[in-house]
Amino acid sequence: MTFAKLAALALATLACMGGQARTQEQYPNRLITIVAPITAGTAIDIMARLYADRLSKKFAQQVVVANRAGAAGLLGAQAVATAVADGYTMLFANSGYAILGALNKNLTFDPIGDFAGVMLAGEAPAIVVVPPSLGVSDLKAFVELAKAKPGTINYGSAGIGTSTHLAGAYFALKSGVDIVHVPYTVSATIIADLLGGRLQASFVPLAFVLPLIQDGRLKALAVGAKQPVTNPLSIPTALSQGFDYEYGTWYGLLAPGKTPKPILATLNQVAEVGKDPEFLEKVRAQGIEPRDIALERFDAHIRAEMTRLEPVLKTIAGRN
Repeated sequence: MTFAKLAALALATLACMGGQARTQEQYPNRLITIVAPITAGTAIDIMARLYADRLSKKFAQQVVVANRAGAAGLLGAQAVATAVADGYTMLFANSGYAILGALNKNLTFDPIGDFAGVMLAGEAPAIVVVPPSLGVSDLKAFVELAKAKPGTINYGSAGIGTSTHLAGAYFALKSGVDIVHVPYTVSATIIADLLGGRLQASFVPLAFVLPLIQDGRLKALAVGAKQPVTNPLSIPTALSQGFDYEYGTWYGLLAPGKTPKPILATLNQVAEVGKDPEFLEKVRAQGIEPRDIALERFDAHIRAEMTRLEPVLKTIAGRN
């Protein structure tokens, strides 16, 4: 290759790099799409729209939410994993997305490696709920009943591989009980079947069942967290009742894995908009406790959770 060609190639490369740098410096300069891998009106969708609204104001650019429901979040996650890594397409997901790879061996993308964490927005600990007709007053009595009658306690979830499925399976593993998973496609049906006695338990975020607990139609036995629930009602921890059970559904914003770090850092300004008291109140109204774990620390948090839950993931994968 001649000197002239080498010089021309070098200039072209520098121009390209300069163009990329200017693009990053100018980011964002057009519409941003946040994919919610679930139907409208759910906690993920509501959280995504709360952050989209704040980011629109922060960046002075339109930020929209696109619902891509299906296959327990797989369709939405795949759409973002294969999107151009330029910061204009993101995923707002919960911890259910991270286990897709453990339950689906033929995925065309890596649910962990093909994403970069922007920020963990909050966590909703699992509440162990039962109908009063089950006749148990606390978690110990529930476990004793399940051990006395193995295979007779049915618990409902939002579907195979969802966070509520994993919450129940993890409880079964940690407490040594044999309870039966019943997957649903419509979450409202879980409530109907709990109230009707066709289900004996569920492991769900508080916001999903709060009114029913408050009016006595469902009973909360425990929360899978280090601290008890104290507001707007009292729910003791599983730990305080002698059971090593901690499980929470996290909610967070992720970008395609090859998104440049300067863009990720800009996106992480979402953490600042999430500190407003009015905004925090709206998040807590979804039964989600705000968190602030960003960028590489968020990536590390996801991997640590996967390691902690590996035994139960193997059990679930072996049954499906």
